[in-house]
Amino acid sequence: MATLILVRHGRSTANTAGLLAGRTPGVTLDGRGTEQAAALPGRLAGLPLAAVVSSPLQRCRETVRPLLDARPDVPLHTEERINECDYGEWSGRKLGELTDHPLMDVVQRHASAAAFPGGESMRAMQARAVDAVHDWNATIDAGHGADALYVMCSHGDIIKSLVADALGMHLDLFQRIHVDPCSLTVIRYTRLRPFLVRLGDTGDLSGLAPRPGEAAAAGRDSSGAGGGGDAAVGGGAGAP
Repeated sequence: MATLILVRHGRSTANTAGLLAGRTPGVTLDGRGTEQAAALPGRLAGLPLAAVVSSPLQRCRETVRPLLDARPDVPLHTEERINECDYGEWSGRKLGELTDHPLMDVVQRHASAAAFPGGESMRAMQARAVDAVHDWNATIDAGHGADALYVMCSHGDIIKSLVADALGMHLDLFQRIHVDPCSLTVIRYTRLRPFLVRLGDTGDLSGLAPRPGEAAAAGRDSSGAGGGGDAAVGGGAGAP
């Protein structure tokens, strides 16, 4: 079956503003996100891509544009089922304002029970994304053969939920996974099981360096990948 290259969109204006963007319109890539997107063609050079599948949101479309410009033979498809989680009334709010909300503990520790007010549940988010991947795997296989590779550009929580599914992890554990902006996560699907080949690969380890004093008082890492252990809902902004 097909090999899926998951790309999280580049760093966005909402990431750097500490906002939970969700599906809020007008969220674009920031300067660094634009640079990350520009580097994507080089990172994928030499790979015979069958297609690019993108979330309909602007930040994802901007992320794949340099790749499509460099590879005009690769078709673009828009897939609503890999859209960002619908955070409902939480969309567009400061993440700092949501930290102490009772629902945040559920999101962190019992995601399968989390449903956003006026939005969707995390179970529904994962289910639609997994269905989309299986449908696209079948489409790519039929058109390009079982050894084909394709790109899917989506969002942090979507990608984490797909990785959890591939690993056979319960959704309640998916906050243990972290993917930075414009990172590459690769899942090779076979008849019997998927294999996680890459996870959150940016080729940049600078984000591992300690940042004394930053977010220490709150007991959390602003990247969402360490500190006190809470994950960044929506995916975080990555290394500074």
